Amino acid sequence: MSASYFGRNSSFAGLLTANTMLGSAMPMLIILGGLAGLTLAPTTALATLPASLQTLAGLLAAAPFSLLMGRFGRKTGFFLGGAFAIVGALIGTWALISGNFILLCVAHLALGAALACYQYFRFAAAEVVRSEWQPVAISLMLTSGLVAAFVGPQVFILAKDAFAPIPLAGAYAAIGMLSVIGLVPLAFVSIPTIKTRSRRTTGSRFAALSVLKQRPVRTAVGIGAISQGTMVFLMIPTPLAMIGCGFSEAIAGDVIRWHVVAMFAPSFFTGFLIKWFGTRRIAMTGLILLIMAAMGAVSGLSSVNFYGSLILLGVGWNFGFIGATTMLANVVSEDEKAVVQGLNDTIIALVSTLCAFVAGAIVAGFGWQVLAFVAVIILVVTICSVMFEKRQTVRQ
Repeated sequence: MSASYFGRNSSFAGLLTANTMLGSAMPMLIILGGLAGLTLAPTTALATLPASLQTLAGLLAAAPFSLLMGRFGRKTGFFLGGAFAIVGALIGTWALISGNFILLCVAHLALGAALACYQYFRFAAAEVVRSEWQPVAISLMLTSGLVAAFVGPQVFILAKDAFAPIPLAGAYAAIGMLSVIGLVPLAFVSIPTIKTRSRRTTGSRFAALSVLKQRPVRTAVGIGAISQGTMVFLMIPTPLAMIGCGFSEAIAGDVIRWHVVAMFAPSFFTGFLIKWFGTRRIAMTGLILLIMAAMGAVSGLSSVNFYGSLILLGVGWNFGFIGATTMLANVVSEDEKAVVQGLNDTIIALVSTLCAFVAGAIVAGFGWQVLAFVAVIILVVTICSVMFEKRQTVRQ
């Protein structure tokens, strides 16, 4: 029944195809951010600046994209996001050709804004299916990340020397081509317009933020932010920690590869688990898996510890993030979607950015196991807070 339903839903198929193609830029940019920066930066200390600006752009662009989609529709927002990616890819290509580091930073700002826009595909997926299939649609939409995790690096390998002897310029051009191809399926997608009140004033938009006073909304936003933040907190410094423990770059890369697989592979069935067991249970299971991942990291520095921890981290993120997204989709009204979803993704981006910077400082100053122990404390506090919120709701 489910397979035939999604097979007949051309809008969902178009969104999934577009998200897969457009999202393939993300793993390529993980590789390019540091390498291209190292190639053009005036000093080694500035090598990661393009990647940092990319993250900052995502933080700043999340809410404006949501508000734009609320006013003009999802398709308009996705086409604009794709346009940002194309422009950023062209600027990045020319930056490598001309050897201009400032242009490279501008390129990553545009590309970071595009990646922020693509985060709304998961909400769009829930809007093109019947309500009972929303958790499955959100879950299946994230399977595109699994395909992108394999497609992106392979495209990078094939395209990086296309403009030889200029290194890496071809990879940026490939991102532009993928973006153009990814926009084609969107032309055949029909997404219901988000219904909002006419002549909405700025004041009424801010008034809609009062929805965050509702416990279910706070819980959904909190679980989503902690799931994403914990994943970034432990994933970003993993290669550095492994190399510091004497492992090779190849083994560290393999651990990250299996972590990415664990992040997206469960999406094939997470939605069905939510239908069977409920959204809150799956989201809480995700938080518990994240605690197990952090405790595994605390318990030792062997390859088994790293592989086990990062795989559990990926699955825990999947359950927590999809569960939180489904919770938010279920408790927010049509009129509140644009504001609340934008604020949700802004909070998630802010938490992720802070975790990325703090994780590096903790690993450098105190070590991997201290970092993991901090993650355990944060997750325990989060679970206690969610349980307290539920108890207060039951009392009322």
